[in-house]
Amino acid sequence: MTTMVTPRAAGRREWAALAVVTLAVVVLAIDATVLSLAVPALTADLAPSATALLWIGDAYSFALAGLLVTMGTLADRIGRKRLLLIGATGFALASLLAAFAPAAGWLIAGRALLGVAGATLMPSTLSIIRTLFADARQRTTAIAVWSAAAGGGAALGPVVGGVLLDHFWWGSVFLINVPVMVLLIGFGAVLLPESRDPSPGPFDLGGALMSLVAIVALVYAVKHTVSDGLSAVALISAGVGLAVGYAFVRRQRRSASPLIDVRLFARPAFAGAVGASLLAVFAFSGLLFFFSQYLQLVRGYSPSAAGVRELPATVASIAVVAVAGWLVVRCGRGRVIGGGLLLAGAGFVGLALAEGASRYLWLGLALVLVGLGVGLAFTLTTDAVLSAVPADRAGSASAVAETAYELGVALGIAVLGSAQTVLYRNALPADAGAAARDSLAAAAAAGEPLAGAREAFVAAMQTTSVIAAVLLAVAAAIAWRVIPSER
Repeated sequence: MTTMVTPRAAGRREWAALAVVTLAVVVLAIDATVLSLAVPALTADLAPSATALLWIGDAYSFALAGLLVTMGTLADRIGRKRLLLIGATGFALASLLAAFAPAAGWLIAGRALLGVAGATLMPSTLSIIRTLFADARQRTTAIAVWSAAAGGGAALGPVVGGVLLDHFWWGSVFLINVPVMVLLIGFGAVLLPESRDPSPGPFDLGGALMSLVAIVALVYAVKHTVSDGLSAVALISAGVGLAVGYAFVRRQRRSASPLIDVRLFARPAFAGAVGASLLAVFAFSGLLFFFSQYLQLVRGYSPSAAGVRELPATVASIAVVAVAGWLVVRCGRGRVIGGGLLLAGAGFVGLALAEGASRYLWLGLALVLVGLGVGLAFTLTTDAVLSAVPADRAGSASAVAETAYELGVALGIAVLGSAQTVLYRNALPADAGAAARDSLAAAAAAGEPLAGAREAFVAAMQTTSVIAAVLLAVAAAIAWRVIPSER
């Protein structure tokens, strides 16, 4: 007769440790989007080109996405707590470099180093949650809190940035990271448990390099094609990315100690959950990148006022934690994820219609729909991915979930940001000045007439919002079909 062992329930120490982990997630999520409000200020100070401005926006996510697979596996080997504390120290130092960058190139480098440090933090957070909460119900709640921190932090970025920019220079949006990371290191050293894979096998350095090259090459190809059109450079980059990616998958299938268990992707539910998460974050991060500029440069709000007007998405993405579990019980996981993506798509359509309206009310209501939909999809897809693996492979599974998240952020800024730029330039009047043809922020900094540029920006933003809505509808159909909804 087999005796069933009831998993030990988490106590106060575990929930306090979750608060430390959540702090790390909030800071990383804020850092991914806080820069959006600082674009006008840093453009006036550093005078970056439109291409450099996009690299400043997405260098962080490119570096983070490219290294997450490697760092997730490394955490399984050297210890998740140890890697998290190392990452927190590196993140504080990279924040200092970004805050005091004297030129656009230095800022891009600082953002890339922040991504490298962030890659050591993110997989460890989910892995530690998997270790802290053995009880499935408590783990689902903890992951919902983690997801709300990631989504809410991304949306809080403009609010935090707005308050800082109203009182300090643009570098303050990075400098604020330093005291937070000091707190994280202090409390994390005391509260977080150490855990690792007891039998990790040899570290696959070749596979780690291949994953980095494949992700960065493919993302660069997409970014270059959207911004400059199809070219030999884009084709070569895409070819390199696909070839190296294919070789990486073959290597992982043959390896006894793979960085990622690629066989998991043969399960439609797993692949569907990862894809749905990526597309939800893709749309949300792309929105925040150009929506913050819209509120300041078209609507004329101050940085803090613009940040406050993005709060409906923040509040909605956090509030959804309270109903996610109930909805899954009533409707099933796949249906709720699909419904959430459809809801977010409807919100983007609402934004496209409301961006030309004189009242903010309609924009606020559309943001609520976006926040609710993205919050539902991201919370439930993350839980589905992490629950599908044993605890000793938590770092690798976390890397898959986090790679999807950060790749979504990078692609959202690169693709939707580049599409916004191309559509904006095409809609400009023939007599637009040179600065306006570079970007709306550059036109504002140069003191050029803004009426025609603002109209072009709104028209481009409406089209970009519709593109995001269509992508979310496709993702909703896939999630509804392939992710199980058994209750």
